[in-house]
Amino acid sequence: MMQPEAKKILLVEDETGVASFIKKGLSEEGLDVNVALDGNTGLSMALSHHFDLIILDIMLPGMNGVEVCRTIRKHNKQVAILFLTALGTSENIVTGFNSEADDYLVKPFKFAELLARIKSLLRRTDCSPATNNVSFKTEEIYQFADLVLNEYTKIVKRSEKTVSLTSTEYRLLLLFLKNPKRVLSRMDILEKVWGVDFDMGTNVVDVYVNYLRKKIDKDQKTKLIHTVIGMGYVLKEADEDSN
Repeated sequence: MMQPEAKKILLVEDETGVASFIKKGLSEEGLDVNVALDGNTGLSMALSHHFDLIILDIMLPGMNGVEVCRTIRKHNKQVAILFLTALGTSENIVTGFNSEADDYLVKPFKFAELLARIKSLLRRTDCSPATNNVSFKTEEIYQFADLVLNEYTKIVKRSEKTVSLTSTEYRLLLLFLKNPKRVLSRMDILEKVWGVDFDMGTNVVDVYVNYLRKKIDKDQKTKLIHTVIGMGYVLKEADEDSN
């Protein structure tokens, strides 16, 4: 039986000792790891080769990791991106997520946690048509009001207009569409979208809900994503308030 092709990881890390440690550990887990020692090289590799996941430091020679991430996202919305950095303030973490990263881990770190986060991110990308070698797949359509998501093609439309989403925004919207009219707590969303069952200590959920609102509800007469104060968020039409 043919073995599945190893997942390809790009590690952009200027500290050679850290890079060697991570590459060795991930290679032993069956992952194919390529290393770039500066931001410019990392960006060039990210744009010219296929990777399933990119691990980015922020304090890099040449181009910092935030700029690398933002540039990658202009060309590739689907690749998973994980920041691995010593910058650990709330402002740093929010900046990282604002640049459209999927996850953020602060150094010093435990390898087991890094590996768990990587596996979680890779599971999310396994259902993408680009990485799924099935010959046929029945389309699964989710619709609420005039909002439509095709889970096979990954196309999202509102009022017949295509909406461009990042991979994290897409997963967040899919969660809402699978749970219409149900209030989702921040912990519900963290667990289902980010794969963590603990409070990350940031407002990343609020940040991404705001991103999604701007793309889904902007210029729309009927708003669909609503805040339930003290409880979380819900996908519903504005006139469905029960009280």
